[in-house]
Amino acid sequence: MSTLMLQILPVWFAALLLGVPLFVSMGLAAVAFAYFGAFPLGIVPQKIAQSAYSFPLLAAPLFILMGNIMNSAGITDRIFTFATACVGFLRGGLCHANILASVIFAGMSGSAVADAGGVGTLEIKAMRDEGYKPETAAAITAASATIGPIIPPSLPMVIYGVSADVSIGGLFLAGVIPGFMMAGALMAMVVYVSKKNDLPRHPFPGFAQLWVAYKEAHWALMTPVILFGGMMGGIFTPTEAAAVATAYALVLGLFVYRSFSLNDLPELVVQTVETTGVVLALVMTAAALGWCLSISRIPQLVGPWLVDLAGSPLIYLLIVNLLLLFVGCFMEALAAMLILIPILTPAAAQFGIDPIQFGLIFVLNLMIGTITPPVGVVLFVTSKIANISFEAMSRAILPWLLPLLAVLVAITLWPPLTTWLPNLVLGR
Repeated sequence: MSTLMLQILPVWFAALLLGVPLFVSMGLAAVAFAYFGAFPLGIVPQKIAQSAYSFPLLAAPLFILMGNIMNSAGITDRIFTFATACVGFLRGGLCHANILASVIFAGMSGSAVADAGGVGTLEIKAMRDEGYKPETAAAITAASATIGPIIPPSLPMVIYGVSADVSIGGLFLAGVIPGFMMAGALMAMVVYVSKKNDLPRHPFPGFAQLWVAYKEAHWALMTPVILFGGMMGGIFTPTEAAAVATAYALVLGLFVYRSFSLNDLPELVVQTVETTGVVLALVMTAAALGWCLSISRIPQLVGPWLVDLAGSPLIYLLIVNLLLLFVGCFMEALAAMLILIPILTPAAAQFGIDPIQFGLIFVLNLMIGTITPPVGVVLFVTSKIANISFEAMSRAILPWLLPLLAVLVAITLWPPLTTWLPNLVLGR
């Protein structure tokens, strides 16, 4: 069976090179495997359908819908205004505000693309209006957007948890400390760049104006508090939290801020269905291909080879980091995750690496991949918003990769950064 799978994989890669959509190529590879392996062809759609019967996976469309509602209801405006009032008086104040707004929005959207396309539009416009170079504004926006999937909630963590059979709640908790570390590292970089380039600062608005900005954003700021507090308190699961957050976003838009009407809802639902359809198509066909890999014992064959090659947990994590950073340059994050999880996680388990730590390392690597050329999807989004070339965007982002890579090194070398909070709350 392993020989058969190795024969089918070139067919899959050939389909990718011909431009066939990824989910179609994975489905074709699974069908070819079943056909040449003398399995009933009906088993492929059966495996595809079975993968959708997942209660945790239901969180994905709900978090996507919540992010769409937040953007449509103008809640991101209030968040950025509050962030600017808090840190705008620092040198390079709008850079700091950009990062702080991304931290707050991370507790709502769970997606780097949603962050870049939502609050990022406001951030880039405000920074350009104040005289920042468009490349600088776009680069900081792209870098800070990677915080979105690390601080809970997180769509990639939902997908990872479902695919690797790891606690989604544990992954959410594990992302809190690294997420704030990413923000701190980026702000430290801003301090350096601000002094070097003498970036502008706002006058301190005064505590009265700060209080006004807080009151305007108060109910929006309560979203991550409700989500995180509810999950930590055991009041609801991550999937239930997604439903609560969606309902809360609707209440904010319809009744609190009154910046949203029911007439807007059908369009947002359609947008959510379109995005969810892309995600689920990948998840479901990847599950079928994963079944093929499992039947072929590819993970069982590759795992011992990786263990022998690495020799120690730290060397294995180094290999995984380099592999994922390379793959992230050329492949969309969710697709890479679905393909590599069944191959890399068994070896991590053999080394005794905590599955929560490994999950965070996995996700953070691929989120960095969203801002690395040549296929960084967040780079495409921010370059379009800033109206600059992709080449200029690719050059501008390079210095901002350093603080994110520093955080990746830290969570790789010191597991408590990712395991302490889940152990404390969940009693692992």
